[in-house]
Amino acid sequence: MNKTLSFFLFITVSCIYGQNRPQEPKEPFDYHVEEVVFKNETDSIALAGTFTYPKTGSDFASVILISGSGAQNRDSELMNHKPFLVIADYLTKNGIAVLRVDDRGAGKSEGSHNDTGLEGFARDTQSAIAYLKSRKEIDTDKIGLIGHSLGGVIAPMVASQSNDVSFVLLLSGSALRGDQLMLLQKEKIERKMLVPESMITLGQQNMKGAYDIILVSSDRTQLEVDLKSYFTKVFGAALPENQLNLLSEQLAIPWLVDFIKFDPAIALSKTKCPVLALNGSNDLQVPATENLESIEKNLKEGGNVDVETMVLDNLNHLFQESETGLPNEYASIEQTFSPKAMEIMLKWIQKKTK
Repeated sequence: MNKTLSFFLFITVSCIYGQNRPQEPKEPFDYHVEEVVFKNETDSIALAGTFTYPKTGSDFASVILISGSGAQNRDSELMNHKPFLVIADYLTKNGIAVLRVDDRGAGKSEGSHNDTGLEGFARDTQSAIAYLKSRKEIDTDKIGLIGHSLGGVIAPMVASQSNDVSFVLLLSGSALRGDQLMLLQKEKIERKMLVPESMITLGQQNMKGAYDIILVSSDRTQLEVDLKSYFTKVFGAALPENQLNLLSEQLAIPWLVDFIKFDPAIALSKTKCPVLALNGSNDLQVPATENLESIEKNLKEGGNVDVETMVLDNLNHLFQESETGLPNEYASIEQTFSPKAMEIMLKWIQKKTK
């Protein structure tokens, strides 16, 4: 995953972000662009986003973009990259309507991100589907979800509960329970950074202990107390109290607790619409081999016969062409999102919605 989770991986990301982003589209756009607001009626919050659709034609196939972890704006902006803007521009130019939305608590959307669990994020996506169904430009039988990282967990949650989702596209989606994925990504990144094996092993033990506490937790306040007590024993005086408090509070936020406990296999096995799952071979945060095989297995065991998976060479977690896949490369890479990946996405959507 990205943003908040990188804190737990102890990854230092460069503060000097590259400014050259050649893929970022500039106005004027040769398609309709609307700023929109719609309600999540269940949670009584307004969500804001951008709806783009072609200037000619009607009854468009459409997609909703679902971001990864952390409160992100509608462009999924990270280190001066705006991947959702780039994807939306490409798809809309090629006849697909796109709705991208500020996460609750980010941009112009209401609500609190860190006080919300995964089900709340799923309700936000369900509200986005309801909004698209209200648009006269849309073919309501051709609404799809594109989820990146944590969004690739949310998308099957929604699709497995809704007859309104006609296809799902997973970008670095996970099939592992959250604690297992976070331990795996920590190991992969540290090994790529040539961290000594003894330190990797110790780090795995320390974080597994914290995750085990989270797995049996039921109360947020008590969880913070239990985590602080645990980390005090683990780190002793090596970690100042303010950092102990911060670490305990961050690990106890509802969506992260839900994620650590959540087994994506359940939702995947209940997802019956066509699914395309893409991962990069250099993805160290949601490693391709361990996740794509399980995604395909869970979908097919649930009876889904329209499943495709693909590993794209040299792409990292953000679908950038990369050298190592390490997060400290993200900012320095000028490419925001692989054109090859976008072409694959487009052709698959066109095939499923023709």
